[in-house]
Amino acid sequence: MNTAGTIDRPLTHDPKKQAPMKPSTSEPAGSATEFVTMTGAIDSRQNRNREMQLIPEALARAHMHTRLHEAERDRQALRLAAARRMQRRAERASLRARRALAMAVMQ
Repeated sequence: MNTAGTIDRPLTHDPKKQAPMKPSTSEPAGSATEFVTMTGAIDSRQNRNREMQLIPEALARAHMHTRLHEAERDRQALRLAAARRMQRRAERASLRARRALAMAVMQ
């Protein structure tokens, strides 16, 4: 039995292989030209595909941006820790020098 597909059960889901729609008598003729509707649909489909293909790149770019900020924050924390260590060392050296000077003056 070779029957044509219906709206609910088309023979194929590929829009390019489906039979073109017949013009309806209830709609005015020329309400939407085939050229405008087809090119608009193709353009929107291509834009959607292009956007979908660019999503992983955008995610990777955002991930790298986040990682760079984290690395910069870590470097700042390490620099701050090193600066505090050097400050404590300098303060201890200053105290030793004061003590040595006081001992020299006392004798």
